[in-house]
Amino acid sequence: MKKILILGAGRSSSSLIEYLLELAVKNNYEVTVADASLDLAQQKTHKHPNSRAIFLDSGDELKTHTEIQRADIVVSMLPAFLHAGIATQCVKLKKSMVTASYVSPEMKALDEDAKKAGIILMNESGLDPGIDHASAMKIIDDIKSQGGNLTVFKSYTGGLIAPESDDNPWGYKFTWAPRNVILAGQGTARYLENGKYAFIPYTKLYTRTEKIHFDTLGDFEGYANRDSLSYRSIYGIENVDTILRGTLRKAGYCEAWNVFVQLGMTDDTYLIPESEKLSIREVVESFLPAGTGEVKNRLAGYLGIPVKGEVMDKLEWLGLFEDTKLNVKNASPALILQTLLEDKWKLKEGDIDMIVMQHQFEYNLKGKTHKLQSSLVVKGDDAIHTAMAKTVGYPVGIITKLILEEKIKLTGVHTPTVREIYEPLLTELERLGVRFVEKEY
Repeated sequence: MKKILILGAGRSSSSLIEYLLELAVKNNYEVTVADASLDLAQQKTHKHPNSRAIFLDSGDELKTHTEIQRADIVVSMLPAFLHAGIATQCVKLKKSMVTASYVSPEMKALDEDAKKAGIILMNESGLDPGIDHASAMKIIDDIKSQGGNLTVFKSYTGGLIAPESDDNPWGYKFTWAPRNVILAGQGTARYLENGKYAFIPYTKLYTRTEKIHFDTLGDFEGYANRDSLSYRSIYGIENVDTILRGTLRKAGYCEAWNVFVQLGMTDDTYLIPESEKLSIREVVESFLPAGTGEVKNRLAGYLGIPVKGEVMDKLEWLGLFEDTKLNVKNASPALILQTLLEDKWKLKEGDIDMIVMQHQFEYNLKGKTHKLQSSLVVKGDDAIHTAMAKTVGYPVGIITKLILEEKIKLTGVHTPTVREIYEPLLTELERLGVRFVEKEY
């Protein structure tokens, strides 16, 4: 019996666990789900005969070591900063490991040791990073195999609310970690455009957007991610003229979000004294120059936006100018904003989420310029089987299965950018309903 150890039973683990349990009897798997909440681990395993649900504190090195030792493969769905420590134990015990997180410097440093141990440390196996790598590399490799020359590569991904559940002016609800949404984009975006380096500082990021169209959903707006340049080497396209990776939001979102950026309300580097005594209107006012009159009028004048219009409608819907106290002690501006939005952007019962992803390619082949678009739309089923849980969990589960079946024989530190991994991964994802639609445009 092959023993799989899954560390972490959080929201993104649901579809992963179900996928592996569905295979457990046929493939003779034992699936152990370990979490700091035994109740949560038990909920996720549903008393399946081929499952174990156990309590495990990631700080308990002895018990963690024991569980890794009895496993054939380890799946870490823990917070990203814990992966390197787990991977170090996996190398010592010669156990392969799969995660959905980015390759950290500490993880990368384990490459040679993992090769010597004869194991694979598989990273970036979720949605973004993960499915984005696999789907992009499939097309990039196809273009190269035909003798084509890739000149433009753009890729955008968004975790959003499905149209059926979109009932607020922002077209957005929290479908993943709220804190990450508040802090998104901070830093300077770096990319390549027409052979020249391009940079967008955080203060301008949400004013430099691009319209991205989906045939079945309409228009979205994309803004640049912080680092697109490193993907030239990751994807083996060092000579590409344009490369940009970005994030998708519903049209109109970015202009309104830019208000918070310009005010300074996404700053998480300092605390506001006696924040629990302030109303949200008083917090907003504290970022404005001294003056008299209604706060919304002063804000509009300060930022140069119309007092009446879609942006102000979005801000008023949030209650930004009301005397509501959020009662958050020792709060940074970002935490105050997060507290407000967690109430306004929370999922209602019956709401479903949606993942949208689109790659755009331009390449020259036999003297002709081609434009190719590859789009993905995945909707959640319910609050457990979310689009996010499926698109993060399925690829992790599929890659785990492929390693156990020895269909992936690579050793060392890897991501799903090689054909041996992405071909069977994309085939199985398509069977599960995660399918890209390609078209020339």
